[in-house]
Amino acid sequence: MNEKNDQDNAFRKLVELMAALRGPEGCPWDRKQTPESLKPFLVEECYEVIDALDEGKPDKIKEELGDLLFQIIFHARIAEEAGQFSMRDVITAIHEKMTRRHPHVFGDEKLFTDKEVLANWEEIKKKEKGHENRKSILEGVPKELPSLLRAHRLQERAARVGFDWNHLNEALPKLDEEIAEFKESLKEENAGKIEEELGDVFFTLVNISRFLGVNPDEALRKTISKFIHRFRYIEEQAESAGKSLNDMSMNDMEKLWQEAKEK
Repeated sequence: MNEKNDQDNAFRKLVELMAALRGPEGCPWDRKQTPESLKPFLVEECYEVIDALDEGKPDKIKEELGDLLFQIIFHARIAEEAGQFSMRDVITAIHEKMTRRHPHVFGDEKLFTDKEVLANWEEIKKKEKGHENRKSILEGVPKELPSLLRAHRLQERAARVGFDWNHLNEALPKLDEEIAEFKESLKEENAGKIEEELGDVFFTLVNISRFLGVNPDEALRKTISKFIHRFRYIEEQAESAGKSLNDMSMNDMEKLWQEAKEK
Protein backbone atom coordinates (compact mmCIF):
# COMPACT_ATOMS: atom_id res chain seq x y z
CA MET A 1 0.00 0.00 0.00
CA ASN A 2 2.86 2.37 0.84
CA GLU A 3 4.47 1.71 -2.54
CA LYS A 4 1.21 2.64 -4.28
CA ASN A 5 0.94 5.83 -2.24
CA ASP A 6 4.54 6.73 -3.05
CA GLN A 7 3.86 6.21 -6.76
CA ASP A 8 0.69 8.30 -6.62
CA ASN A 9 2.49 11.08 -4.76
CA ALA A 10 5.41 11.06 -7.19
CA PHE A 11 3.06 11.41 -10.15
CA ARG A 12 1.04 14.15 -8.42
CA LYS A 13 4.24 16.11 -7.71
CA LEU A 14 5.24 15.92 -11.36
CA VAL A 15 1.82 17.20 -12.48
CA GLU A 16 2.09 20.02 -9.90
CA LEU A 17 5.59 20.83 -11.15
CA MET A 18 4.23 21.26 -14.67
CA ALA A 19 1.48 23.53 -13.35
CA ALA A 20 4.10 25.66 -11.59
CA LEU A 21 6.24 25.91 -14.74
CA ARG A 22 3.19 27.12 -16.68
CA GLY A 23 2.03 29.42 -13.87
CA PRO A 24 2.32 33.24 -13.65
CA GLU A 25 5.65 32.96 -11.84
CA GLY A 26 6.83 30.03 -13.90
CA CYS A 27 9.32 29.55 -16.74
CA PRO A 28 8.99 31.97 -19.69
CA TRP A 29 9.92 29.21 -22.15
CA ASP A 30 7.42 26.68 -20.76
CA ARG A 31 4.64 29.28 -20.62
CA LYS A 32 5.24 30.15 -24.27
CA GLN A 33 4.83 26.60 -25.61
CA THR A 34 1.81 25.34 -27.55
CA PRO A 35 0.76 21.84 -28.71
CA GLU A 36 2.12 22.76 -32.15
CA SER A 37 5.50 23.96 -30.87
CA LEU A 38 5.90 20.84 -28.71
CA LYS A 39 5.38 18.36 -31.57
CA PRO A 40 9.09 18.04 -32.47
CA PHE A 41 10.01 17.44 -28.82
CA LEU A 42 7.37 14.73 -28.45
CA VAL A 43 8.67 12.89 -31.51
CA GLU A 44 12.29 13.34 -30.41
CA GLU A 45 11.60 11.93 -26.95
CA CYS A 46 9.91 8.86 -28.47
CA TYR A 47 13.01 8.13 -30.54
CA GLU A 48 15.30 8.71 -27.57
CA VAL A 49 13.32 6.08 -25.65
CA ILE A 50 13.88 3.68 -28.55
CA ASP A 51 17.62 4.43 -28.58
CA ALA A 52 17.77 3.77 -24.84
CA LEU A 53 15.94 0.47 -25.28
CA ASP A 54 18.45 -0.51 -27.97
CA GLU A 55 21.31 0.23 -25.58
CA GLY A 56 19.62 -1.86 -22.91
CA LYS A 57 20.76 0.35 -20.05
CA PRO A 58 18.07 0.56 -17.33
CA ASP A 59 19.18 3.98 -16.04
CA LYS A 60 19.06 5.42 -19.55
CA ILE A 61 15.66 3.86 -20.25
CA LYS A 62 14.33 5.26 -16.95
CA GLU A 63 15.57 8.74 -17.82
CA GLU A 64 14.14 8.77 -21.34
CA LEU A 65 10.78 7.36 -20.24
CA GLY A 66 10.65 10.21 -17.73
CA ASP A 67 11.30 12.75 -20.48
CA LEU A 68 8.51 11.23 -22.59
CA LEU A 69 6.11 11.22 -19.64
CA PHE A 70 6.91 14.88 -19.04
CA GLN A 71 5.90 15.70 -22.61
CA ILE A 72 2.55 13.95 -22.10
CA ILE A 73 1.95 15.90 -18.90
CA PHE A 74 2.96 19.10 -20.72
CA HIS A 75 0.29 18.56 -23.41
CA ALA A 76 -2.33 17.64 -20.84
CA ARG A 77 -1.58 20.80 -18.84
CA ILE A 78 -2.00 23.04 -21.89
CA ALA A 79 -5.31 21.31 -22.68
CA GLU A 80 -6.49 21.80 -19.09
CA GLU A 81 -5.68 25.51 -19.26
CA ALA A 82 -7.83 25.68 -22.41
CA GLY A 83 -10.71 23.92 -20.63
CA GLN A 84 -10.47 20.85 -22.89
CA PHE A 85 -9.36 17.99 -20.62
CA SER A 86 -7.03 17.24 -17.72
CA MET A 87 -4.33 14.67 -16.97
CA ARG A 88 -6.93 12.81 -14.90
CA ASP A 89 -9.18 12.65 -17.98
CA VAL A 90 -6.31 11.22 -20.05
CA ILE A 91 -5.65 8.49 -17.49
CA THR A 92 -9.33 7.67 -17.00
CA ALA A 93 -9.95 7.44 -20.76
CA ILE A 94 -7.05 5.06 -21.43
CA HIS A 95 -7.99 2.93 -18.42
CA GLU A 96 -11.55 2.57 -19.65
CA LYS A 97 -10.44 1.83 -23.21
CA MET A 98 -7.93 -0.86 -22.23
CA THR A 99 -10.49 -2.49 -19.92
CA ARG A 100 -13.08 -2.47 -22.72
CA ARG A 101 -10.68 -3.87 -25.29
CA HIS A 102 -9.56 -6.76 -23.05
CA PRO A 103 -12.85 -8.58 -22.34
CA HIS A 104 -10.88 -11.85 -22.18
CA VAL A 105 -9.06 -10.47 -19.12
CA PHE A 106 -11.65 -8.22 -17.45
CA GLY A 107 -14.80 -9.96 -18.72
CA ASP A 108 -16.16 -13.37 -19.60
CA GLU A 109 -14.98 -13.63 -23.22
CA LYS A 110 -12.67 -16.52 -24.08
CA LEU A 111 -9.74 -15.76 -26.39
CA PHE A 112 -6.70 -18.03 -26.48
CA THR A 113 -4.30 -16.73 -29.15
CA ASP A 114 -2.80 -13.36 -30.02
CA LYS A 115 -4.52 -13.50 -33.44
CA GLU A 116 -7.90 -13.95 -31.80
CA VAL A 117 -7.15 -11.01 -29.52
CA LEU A 118 -6.20 -8.73 -32.43
CA ALA A 119 -9.27 -9.71 -34.48
CA ASN A 120 -11.53 -9.04 -31.49
CA TRP A 121 -9.71 -5.77 -30.84
CA GLU A 122 -10.67 -4.54 -34.32
CA GLU A 123 -14.30 -5.58 -33.82
CA ILE A 124 -14.46 -3.67 -30.53
CA LYS A 125 -12.90 -0.59 -32.14
CA LYS A 126 -15.58 -0.54 -34.84
CA LYS A 127 -18.24 -0.03 -32.16
CA GLU A 128 -16.42 2.79 -30.36
CA LYS A 129 -17.21 6.47 -30.73
CA GLY A 130 -15.21 7.99 -33.57
CA HIS A 131 -14.59 4.63 -35.23
CA GLU A 132 -18.10 3.61 -36.24
CA ASN A 133 -18.04 5.61 -39.48
CA ARG A 134 -14.71 4.33 -40.74
CA LYS A 135 -15.02 2.79 -44.18
CA SER A 136 -11.73 0.89 -44.18
CA ILE A 137 -9.76 -1.16 -41.70
CA LEU A 138 -6.70 0.75 -42.95
CA GLU A 139 -8.01 4.05 -41.59
CA GLY A 140 -6.41 5.31 -38.40
CA VAL A 141 -2.78 4.52 -39.23
CA PRO A 142 -1.11 7.96 -38.89
CA LYS A 143 0.20 9.45 -42.12
CA GLU A 144 3.01 11.05 -40.14
CA LEU A 145 4.58 7.70 -39.26
CA PRO A 146 7.92 6.95 -40.93
CA SER A 147 7.16 5.16 -44.20
CA LEU A 148 8.75 1.88 -43.12
CA LEU A 149 6.70 1.71 -39.93
CA ARG A 150 3.52 2.90 -41.65
CA ALA A 151 3.83 0.16 -44.29
CA HIS A 152 4.25 -2.39 -41.49
CA ARG A 153 1.16 -1.15 -39.63
CA LEU A 154 -0.99 -1.11 -42.77
CA GLN A 155 0.05 -4.64 -43.66
CA GLU A 156 -0.72 -5.78 -40.11
CA ARG A 157 -4.22 -4.36 -40.42
CA ALA A 158 -4.81 -6.17 -43.72
CA ALA A 159 -3.46 -9.44 -42.30
CA ARG A 160 -5.94 -9.30 -39.41
CA VAL A 161 -8.81 -9.86 -41.85
CA GLY A 162 -7.03 -12.65 -43.74
CA PHE A 163 -5.20 -10.70 -46.47
CA ASP A 164 -1.95 -12.57 -45.91
CA TRP A 165 0.22 -15.41 -47.11
CA ASN A 166 -0.19 -18.87 -45.61
CA HIS A 167 3.45 -19.89 -45.94
CA LEU A 168 6.82 -18.24 -46.45
CA ASN A 169 7.24 -20.09 -49.77
CA GLU A 170 4.34 -17.99 -51.06
CA ALA A 171 6.03 -14.75 -50.03
CA LEU A 172 9.52 -15.23 -51.44
CA PRO A 173 8.41 -15.60 -55.10
CA LYS A 174 6.64 -12.24 -54.73
CA LEU A 175 9.96 -10.66 -53.74
CA ASP A 176 11.67 -12.27 -56.74
CA GLU A 177 8.89 -10.90 -58.96
CA GLU A 178 9.28 -7.34 -57.63
CA ILE A 179 13.08 -7.42 -57.97
CA ALA A 180 12.73 -8.63 -61.56
CA GLU A 181 10.36 -5.74 -62.32
CA PHE A 182 12.80 -3.31 -60.71
CA LYS A 183 15.66 -4.61 -62.87
CA GLU A 184 13.47 -4.23 -65.94
CA SER A 185 12.76 -0.59 -65.01
CA LEU A 186 16.52 0.05 -64.87
CA LYS A 187 16.79 -1.04 -68.48
CA GLU A 188 14.05 1.39 -69.48
CA GLU A 189 15.91 4.24 -67.70
CA ASN A 190 12.58 5.74 -66.66
CA ALA A 191 13.09 7.58 -63.35
CA GLY A 192 9.41 7.45 -62.39
CA LYS A 193 9.17 3.74 -63.11
CA ILE A 194 12.40 3.02 -61.23
CA GLU A 195 11.05 4.83 -58.16
CA GLU A 196 7.76 2.94 -58.36
CA GLU A 197 9.33 -0.48 -58.69
CA LEU A 198 11.89 0.20 -55.96
CA GLY A 199 9.00 1.19 -53.70
CA ASP A 200 7.32 -2.13 -54.48
CA VAL A 201 10.51 -3.97 -53.48
CA PHE A 202 10.65 -2.11 -50.16
CA PHE A 203 6.95 -2.74 -49.50
CA THR A 204 7.32 -6.45 -50.21
CA LEU A 205 10.36 -6.72 -47.93
CA VAL A 206 8.41 -5.03 -45.15
CA ASN A 207 5.54 -7.48 -45.68
CA ILE A 208 7.87 -10.47 -45.53
CA SER A 209 9.46 -9.14 -42.35
CA ARG A 210 5.98 -8.76 -40.80
CA PHE A 211 5.11 -12.31 -41.86
CA LEU A 212 8.28 -13.56 -40.14
CA GLY A 213 7.55 -11.58 -36.99
CA VAL A 214 10.46 -9.19 -37.53
CA ASN A 215 9.92 -5.46 -37.05
CA PRO A 216 11.44 -3.93 -40.22
CA ASP A 217 12.20 -0.61 -38.54
CA GLU A 218 14.01 -2.41 -35.72
CA ALA A 219 15.94 -4.58 -38.18
CA LEU A 220 17.02 -1.59 -40.27
CA ARG A 221 18.05 0.44 -37.21
CA LYS A 222 20.27 -2.43 -36.05
CA THR A 223 21.82 -2.67 -39.51
CA ILE A 224 22.46 1.08 -39.48
CA SER A 225 24.20 0.77 -36.10
CA LYS A 226 26.27 -2.11 -37.48
CA PHE A 227 27.20 -0.05 -40.54
CA ILE A 228 28.28 2.91 -38.39
CA HIS A 229 30.41 0.64 -36.17
CA ARG A 230 32.18 -0.99 -39.12
CA PHE A 231 32.69 2.26 -41.03
CA ARG A 232 34.14 3.88 -37.91
CA TYR A 233 36.64 1.02 -37.82
CA ILE A 234 37.71 1.85 -41.37
CA GLU A 235 38.13 5.52 -40.43
CA GLU A 236 40.11 4.68 -37.31
CA GLN A 237 42.44 2.29 -39.13
CA ALA A 238 43.00 4.82 -41.91
CA GLU A 239 43.78 7.52 -39.36
CA SER A 240 46.21 5.20 -37.54
CA ALA A 241 48.00 4.62 -40.84
CA GLY A 242 48.10 8.35 -41.55
CA LYS A 243 45.82 8.01 -44.54
CA SER A 244 42.73 9.82 -45.77
CA LEU A 245 39.73 7.77 -46.88
CA ASN A 246 39.84 9.70 -50.17
CA ASP A 247 43.30 8.26 -50.78
CA MET A 248 42.24 4.66 -50.19
CA SER A 249 40.94 2.32 -52.86
CA MET A 250 37.65 0.47 -52.53
CA ASN A 251 39.65 -2.76 -52.16
CA ASP A 252 41.58 -1.28 -49.21
CA MET A 253 38.36 -0.20 -47.51
CA GLU A 254 36.68 -3.53 -48.23
CA LYS A 255 39.59 -5.33 -46.55
CA LEU A 256 39.16 -3.21 -43.42
CA TRP A 257 35.40 -3.76 -43.59
CA GLN A 258 35.94 -7.52 -43.48
CA GLU A 259 38.30 -7.06 -40.53
CA ALA A 260 35.59 -5.12 -38.73
CA LYS A 261 33.11 -7.94 -39.40
CA GLU A 262 35.51 -10.47 -37.89
CA LYS A 263 35.96 -8.31 -34.81
